[in-house]
Order: sequence, then C-alpha cells, then structure tokens
Amino acid sequence: MSPLLTLSTLICVLAISAGQLLFKKAALALPLQPALQDWLLNGWLIASLALYGITTLGWVWILRHAPLHLAYPFMGLAFLIVPTLAWAFLGEPLHWRTLAGGVLIMAGVALASAS
Repeated sequence: MSPLLTLSTLICVLAISAGQLLFKKAALALPLQPALQDWLLNGWLIASLALYGITTLGWVWILRHAPLHLAYPFMGLAFLIVPTLAWAFLGEPLHWRTLAGGVLIMAGVALASAS
C-alpha cells in the first residue's frame, strides 16, 4: 500500500477506536432505565454515530484503493488501541495480557501487510 493509503487506514482505525470510547461515554450517560428521549438526546451517542458514519465513508474509500487482505488486518490494531485509550481517558484497568496480545496482533498486522 502507498504511504497515503497506509496513513489513511491508520487514521480510520484510530477514529473507530475513538468511536468506541464515545460509545462507552454514551452508555455511561444513560440513566438506569432510559426512555427514547434519553437515547435521542445523548450527545455522546450522537457524536459516536457521526464519527462512525464519517469513518465508514473513509473505509469505503480505502477499500476502493487497497485490497481487503492488506487493509483489513489494520483493524486488528483497535484491539490494542481501544484498551489503551480506555486506560488513558476513562481510567479503566490495562492488564499485561492485553498488551501482550496487542503486540502479537501488531506482529500479525506487520506480517499480513508486508509485500
């Protein structure tokens, strides 16, 4: 993949990961028994859906220019990025097994995307 396409793919993965954090914030903002208006007026949910929509358009652009077998392994990086961001911004625990698994995933991404 070209450097621009690789960068675009990484940005897409980062945006998907950020969207996961926004979904978590949306879930935390809901009352225990949410009504329809709680869902519709949830700013975190609206932001996460907007980010996912934009990211989906970017992903379609990426797939137009890159083979799926090269682009898709990058999505595996989200398995490391999301827990790391959740630790940094939401105070969630980050275990060594998550990091070790992330290193293995990154190795797999490097192997799968090597030409």
